[in-house]
Amino acid sequence: MLEKEATPVAVNALSTADKPKRRFNLLVNNPVLEDYSLRYAPRSFRKWGTLAVASAALGGIAYLADFAIGADIIIAHGFSNAVAAILLAAVVIFLTGIPIAYYSARYNIDMDLLTRGAGFGYLGSTLTSLIYASFTFIFFALEGSIMAQALHLYTGLPLPWAYLVCALLIIPLVVFGMTLLAKLQTWTQPLWLVLYVLPFLAILWKDPGAFAAWTHFGGLSPTGASLVPLAVGAGAGVALSLIAQIGEQADYLRFMPDKTRENSGRWWLAVLSAGPGWVILGALKQLAGAFLAFYIFAEVGAQLADQPIQQLLKGFSVLIPNPWLALTVATFFVLLSQVKINVTNAYSGSLSWSNFFSRILHRHPGRVVWLFLNVGIALLLMELNMFAFLNTILGFYSNVAIAWIGAVVADLVINKPLLKLSPPYIEFKRAHLYTINPVGFGATLVASVLSVLAFFGLFGPVAQAFSPFLALAIAFVLSPLLAVLTRGKYYIARENTAAHASSEGELPLLPCSVCSDAYEAPDTTFCPYHEGTICSLCCTLEKDCHDLCKATA
Repeated sequence: MLEKEATPVAVNALSTADKPKRRFNLLVNNPVLEDYSLRYAPRSFRKWGTLAVASAALGGIAYLADFAIGADIIIAHGFSNAVAAILLAAVVIFLTGIPIAYYSARYNIDMDLLTRGAGFGYLGSTLTSLIYASFTFIFFALEGSIMAQALHLYTGLPLPWAYLVCALLIIPLVVFGMTLLAKLQTWTQPLWLVLYVLPFLAILWKDPGAFAAWTHFGGLSPTGASLVPLAVGAGAGVALSLIAQIGEQADYLRFMPDKTRENSGRWWLAVLSAGPGWVILGALKQLAGAFLAFYIFAEVGAQLADQPIQQLLKGFSVLIPNPWLALTVATFFVLLSQVKINVTNAYSGSLSWSNFFSRILHRHPGRVVWLFLNVGIALLLMELNMFAFLNTILGFYSNVAIAWIGAVVADLVINKPLLKLSPPYIEFKRAHLYTINPVGFGATLVASVLSVLAFFGLFGPVAQAFSPFLALAIAFVLSPLLAVLTRGKYYIARENTAAHASSEGELPLLPCSVCSDAYEAPDTTFCPYHEGTICSLCCTLEKDCHDLCKATA
């Protein structure tokens, strides 16, 4: 912000006229750059149709980390365990993604705001903001590493410099938010799909026996290709690290148009396909990576078989005899895929960091500022060669991520509709939330700690192999249990039901008494400190009110 806020004084010691007005800088005041990073996405801004939003959301699923993940799982555990692990993780991710996608599209809010109102409280969700932010920069680093490997192989550019190029390339594409990303994802999707299937069609045509031989591949597993439950659990744990991807889908789904009687069928199709439906393509890509890893394993060895550029180079070589041309096509496909996903990782990371720091610092310099932070952390991870420790990093992370998702889903499917202890709507504004809601926050914390201890072997080999499922079960049970024990007391500190009334057409705009800009009703509330309407962002950034509006809570 450009203007300094007032020095802290006793609550309401200043009259409304004397309290300073807030002026946001140009980064925040530009809706195209800011993309309502800390707000409800207003109806007036949501001009995309259901198909356009779904296409943009699914465009990011072009990433090739799935190829590397599938390859690592099959190399470590063999064919049967890899297939079972990938399918098991996909089922869990799909089912948990349904309620999150629905509520995000229904209330037009991102994953951070959704978490606030789903049992975590206003500051309680800062924990999940960090979990989500770490997802975006971990996978940005992973995808960037894959991109840099391709660039290194094609141009000879040293990997440290290739990492830098691949990180900096993304920033200008993300600055303009959904406005540019929707076009980028839609325009590139047909070409990506064609290039994706070509290597497999070529192998099916010229070497069909490879698919039968794949089923007998044992990798480095001591039990070969046979099915071993502990190996299935370990492999599924790596694949489940992708469960937080639903947050990135929600970052797009919040721009869905309102569901009406006329568009109901299209609306549901778009929400389900672009929400939990991402994992269907994700699982297919993991299986594709597992197959290609087997296909090149004897030629390049375990160390290189999990690199997508090596896999795709071999795949395109089956179709294209010219080595240079095959490498060119493979490199182009890798670069295209990684740009499509890393713009999403960077975009979602900028949203998550905006949410985190606005609550901690009561400052918001703009989403674009946090874009640079997210890309910078990811670049550091790339330079530290995180790709070499892929299984360990993702296996550990999945325990924390799935505890968070499990607590959110339990609130959305049990605490709200069944127990009716959680409000039927999603309240995200500071003025109406307790600082911490022990329901979601407590469930996530307990489930994370216990599952991480299990991951490091404290509770034996079975719990170690299935530690992510332990996290999911604990969070899913503990959330409704805590809701019952607290009688739902810590969800709403102050009622604001009027803001959630739905109506068709343009919503009336209410002027904020602090920044003087006008906002739709769901993004506003009454502030007794400023004695007038206040927008959700000004409410978030206010540090002198001492939560006067929630004094009785």
